[in-house]
Amino acid sequence: MAREIKIGNQFVGDGHPTYVVAEIGINHNGNIETAKRLIDAALLAGINAVKFQKRTPELCVPIEEQDRMRETPWGYITYLEYRHKVEFGEQEYTEIGKYCEERKIPWFASVWDEPSATFMEAFNPPCHKVPSAALTDHELLRYLRATGRPVILSTGMSTMQEIRQAVEVLDTENLIITHATSTYPCEPSELNLRMIQTLRENFPCPIGYSGHEVGLVPSVVAMSLGACLLERHITLDRAMWGSDQAASVEPGGFARLMKYIRISEQAMGDGVKRVYDSEMGALQKLRRVKNDQEG
Repeated sequence: MAREIKIGNQFVGDGHPTYVVAEIGINHNGNIETAKRLIDAALLAGINAVKFQKRTPELCVPIEEQDRMRETPWGYITYLEYRHKVEFGEQEYTEIGKYCEERKIPWFASVWDEPSATFMEAFNPPCHKVPSAALTDHELLRYLRATGRPVILSTGMSTMQEIRQAVEVLDTENLIITHATSTYPCEPSELNLRMIQTLRENFPCPIGYSGHEVGLVPSVVAMSLGACLLERHITLDRAMWGSDQAASVEPGGFARLMKYIRISEQAMGDGVKRVYDSEMGALQKLRRVKNDQEG
């Protein structure tokens, strides 16, 4: 049985090119023009889709955190006020939808709660993303499964038992599971990339990787370990204000990442040993003792 699903008009899974998602998330800092620049940078790098985040702050920010004060570009305000500052609404997402449609780039969002999922449904996204923080929200998972759209489930800060329970709710028929560690940025010693193989052994659906590390190498290694979907945050400048910026990749780095991934895909091969035509000259010149089976 093929380990693949379809996102929009592209198949994602074994035997298909790595599906690369540039996560804009909240790196736009509430500015629509910054969001557009990030879309353009992602498109120039050659990615397959861009992703945002949508949440209802009153539902997603714990009560005890809502009134906590925080220094922000908008002044010394509560954490709840800050969450509203970086949250796009209908006007902004309508503009983003038109911008992406003009550029023929798929877009979707991580939905953190049911009202946000309902909000995103109106934009007819090719799929929905479940952020790691919502993996145990089974009501949200049931809602997303009922939409009939593909679901990408991120597994940061989760146990295997919690992952199994979430997958049981979602079913594996139209699901991609992404390995993740929810530290921004994440130290190499906590990336645990072999979890990609563990997830492949435990679940019969495509497995991906959502990386929050500094640098590009681990993401390429993740692809070589079987991750068929790769998600990395994109930023215009890692020094910009925001909690996700330091774990993000700047435009030039994203272009290099795409190059490394596509070259590595070619280099992986099919595992069948053969003598290539390009080797024949060296074979004739350098092999002194011939095997009887070679004729």
